[in-house]
Amino acid sequence: MKLDQPIIDLWDRFTHGELDRRRFMDELGRLAGSGAAATALLALLRNDYARAATIAPDDPRLVAERTNWPGPDGPMTGYLVRPADGTRRPAVIVIHENRGLNPHIEDVARRLALEGFLVLAVDMLAREGGTPADEEKAREMIGKLDPELTARRLVSAVPFLAAHPFSTGKVGVVGFCWGGWMVGELAVRAPELAAGVVYYGRQPAPERVPAIRAALLLHYAGLDERINAGIPTFKAALEAHGKRFELYLYEGAQHAFNNDTNPARYDRAAAELAWSRTIAFLRRELG
Repeated sequence: MKLDQPIIDLWDRFTHGELDRRRFMDELGRLAGSGAAATALLALLRNDYARAATIAPDDPRLVAERTNWPGPDGPMTGYLVRPADGTRRPAVIVIHENRGLNPHIEDVARRLALEGFLVLAVDMLAREGGTPADEEKAREMIGKLDPELTARRLVSAVPFLAAHPFSTGKVGVVGFCWGGWMVGELAVRAPELAAGVVYYGRQPAPERVPAIRAALLLHYAGLDERINAGIPTFKAALEAHGKRFELYLYEGAQHAFNNDTNPARYDRAAAELAWSRTIAFLRRELG
């Protein structure tokens, strides 16, 4: 079902912390015409994780497990997936949206593993007790994370994957929404990172761009005005410093267009095109 743009924009403001729940529901009721209609719309706006498993968690082509590694302030945890043939593979970190490590992101990790990668979907709420089942609670927890410590926790995944016995030693990263922003943080802070793929994530400040060594693939949604406002400055800085990057704008697509568990924002055509570009990019940059 296609929802009116003001409703999508309102949901985006709510999920990124600009509105509390009470104000969001009041505004949604006004746009929908009644409180009952607003409640019905919530089912379309929320992620439906019953749709998540496009690749079964027990797919015999894969080996999947929970894993941990040393972080700057204690063990970090994640979901590690690799092809079952036992060969060494280029490694890819997957960074979740601001809902934490949920079934959809685990499915994305399995999709990448079937493309031939060793994949680690990190849980950036690991030190806070792990991602809760309640996605609104997860969003609140992520909003309270210390940015500096969070970035250092993420950086710790790079040497862990580079040294993993099933890794070739080359490491890339893919991140969505909040995770897309964290891809920029990782690219700035981890010079050994070989490739970064951003899905509609906030951009690093231009003065931090010189530190980036990884090749970047940048996917943005045409209707995502909040994130897209930072594109011109970021693009100019990347060009000025001779960075390797590809940038694509998917006209008519919403923020979070890749998330196929969200019926209001998923855009199949944009998602499939961005995914094909992502796989080609990672194979080229990681081998």
